[in-house]
Amino acid sequence: MQKQPAVYMLASSRNGTIYIGVTSNLLGRTWQHREHLVDGFSKFHDVTRLVWYEQCDDMASAIEREKQLKKWNRAWKIRLIEERNPEWIDLWPGLVGR
Repeated sequence: MQKQPAVYMLASSRNGTIYIGVTSNLLGRTWQHREHLVDGFSKFHDVTRLVWYEQCDDMASAIEREKQLKKWNRAWKIRLIEERNPEWIDLWPGLVGR
């Protein structure tokens, strides 16, 4: 996957803990979370399942979208995930071609 700004949501399980992040390399950053190489919230809560992402035109718009999503209540975040991923399937295999 080519480097491109993106906002993403990871979950610990279906309807579990949700983490929202921003990156210029979704493939690399998701791998870091999966391998517990990112200290902090996602590592502590074992949040490794990529359940939603949105690619952006530039990093400024990705950061703005991340800030917007972090202000949303949990129900809105769940609705956003389930619009495209109703079963909360881990999207990681699709990124790496598995």
